[in-house]
Amino acid sequence: MREQDEPAAGGPIGARLAAWRRRRGLTRNDLASRTGLELDYVAGLETGREWVDRRGRLAVLATVLRLDVADLTGQPYPPRGEEHAAMRAVAFHLRRRLVRRQPDAASGAVLEELEERTWAAARADAAGDEHHLALALPELIETADRAMAAAARSRWEEAVRLRVDAHVLAAGLLRRLGYKDLAWMLLHRARPGSREPLPVLIEEVRLLIDLGLPECALARADRAGADWEWPALAAVAQAMAGRRPEAEQLLAAAAERAADAREAALVIAARAAVATEVGDAAEAADHARAADHAALDGSHRASLLVVAAAAEARQHRADEAVARLVEADAAAPLRLRLDPFARDLVAALTDRTTETIQAAAVRYLAERAGLR
Repeated sequence: MREQDEPAAGGPIGARLAAWRRRRGLTRNDLASRTGLELDYVAGLETGREWVDRRGRLAVLATVLRLDVADLTGQPYPPRGEEHAAMRAVAFHLRRRLVRRQPDAASGAVLEELEERTWAAARADAAGDEHHLALALPELIETADRAMAAAARSRWEEAVRLRVDAHVLAAGLLRRLGYKDLAWMLLHRARPGSREPLPVLIEEVRLLIDLGLPECALARADRAGADWEWPALAAVAQAMAGRRPEAEQLLAAAAERAADAREAALVIAARAAVATEVGDAAEAADHARAADHAALDGSHRASLLVVAAAAEARQHRADEAVARLVEADAAAPLRLRLDPFARDLVAALTDRTTETIQAAAVRYLAERAGLR
């Protein structure tokens, strides 16, 4: 039965925060004191004047209230439309796959099928096409299991690599949907034996960051080797923990290791995320503008545009913030609607815009996300 003060599922973080604070028997002053956040900010969150755009703050609030961060974000969100419903259904199919026995050996042609399916799923993931990715995943995981059972010794490593990639793609979608326990189980299942391939470690770091566990993410990142991506992620975790100098050192290392325009743009996007995490909106906006958006695929471009929108909003430029969110929605609409920070920003901007076109645009985004 729903508690009397429980907000509608998938609503703003502040409404859920207020409900949980009351359940814990705390006043706003108590919560501000225990989290180290300003009382005005806590009050603003609960009344809809403020929003959450920093992972570290979300993690602190959840920790003080003895919650998982998902209890505050409301994930996984209630389905909004047929495509979102189909994405939610993938969790059921993948959970069923986890409890089924491994398949019998099949023909060697399965490996070629797995390569084709993995490539198609990776392309959908890069584009931010969550719907097509979700539709592809059950059969992809099934094919990965059959390929492992059928692989000849000479192609064993290839089968393992493709199976790892398939499981990482599935875990990433489940993480974004809010099924973080299932994502973790898939990552554990991804590899035979004890060796942890780099894609698994990287996705585990992303998962731990989303869970609000920066120290655990850093411990995992230390094992990820010399790739450019792990110092970029570790920098975000350091910023979450309030250690900006360490974050800057890691960003410098990531920049040195970036091998092409895409990787360089992603490092700049990480700089914007770190600046947001430490509360420097002007710097975050500068980095977001400086990044080569043309070098980014749809999923990463949408994520960077959400960071840019939050930075604009923090500088009291609501109309510019809405414009960035509209761009993000065009780049990867379902990914935008699943992002708890994007949703919180959309909810906060509904009454802040001054231009008629932008006001209509943010109302449209709110309606599509189920926030109105």
